[in-house]
Amino acid sequence: MDRRFTVDGIDLAAHLGRPAKVHPTAQPGLVIAHGFPAEVGGGINSTVSLPELADRFATESGWAALAYSSRGVGDSGGDFSLGGWLRDLAGAVAHLRESVPCDGVWILGFGTGGALAVELAANDPDIRGVCTVSSPADFEDWARNPRKLLVASRDIGVIRDPEFPKSFEDWAHDLKSVRAADAAKRLAPRELMILHGSEDETVPVFDARVVADSHGSAELRIISGGAHHLRHDPRAIAVLLGWLDRQRALLVADVESESN
Repeated sequence: MDRRFTVDGIDLAAHLGRPAKVHPTAQPGLVIAHGFPAEVGGGINSTVSLPELADRFATESGWAALAYSSRGVGDSGGDFSLGGWLRDLAGAVAHLRESVPCDGVWILGFGTGGALAVELAANDPDIRGVCTVSSPADFEDWARNPRKLLVASRDIGVIRDPEFPKSFEDWAHDLKSVRAADAAKRLAPRELMILHGSEDETVPVFDARVVADSHGSAELRIISGGAHHLRHDPRAIAVLLGWLDRQRALLVADVESESN
């Protein structure tokens, strides 16, 4: 991560992958939102590989792609809360728009980041589309036992301040406020791609189907035999690159149509 931006007074780490040449007609922009760490240091769900992914999208598909670490993760400051992570994502979108003259912005979210992406985009009509990867339909599992999540967050290291949160009730309430299954209805008819592994051991594939049904016209792709961490599955990345190419083509066509 080689740049910083600030949300709620918290310094967040980020990396911006830039295409070699800005598209002469329409430049697409992508924000990449990570999932909840699996272990101390992030493990297989670490944000360490996301800058490389952002650079790949910039090089191979011509996107300006921003990867970042939410509060409490990696080199970013602060402590985890679901509401805080939603504001971090909004801040990342704003930072991308300030950094690159994008004609359209999309969000790619893994796990928790995917659910947050649907929630944010549903309330921001300027976001053209979302792709979720291995993402939950809601956070009811966390909401049923928020103190267990709080302990796990301290153990993993995404909550570092022993006095955080100041209000446990507010922190726990955030877990009920993000529901991708409901937000997908408001996101429609804008673009929604849902990628999920058929053998996901963390988030049941049923969640993907619920969100897709709620949206009504989502592109649902189930990766046969795929597990939870699809960003390390070349089949999923190939599908994602194809989706990005199609979104870029749609953006160029829309901009050309508006200019005629």
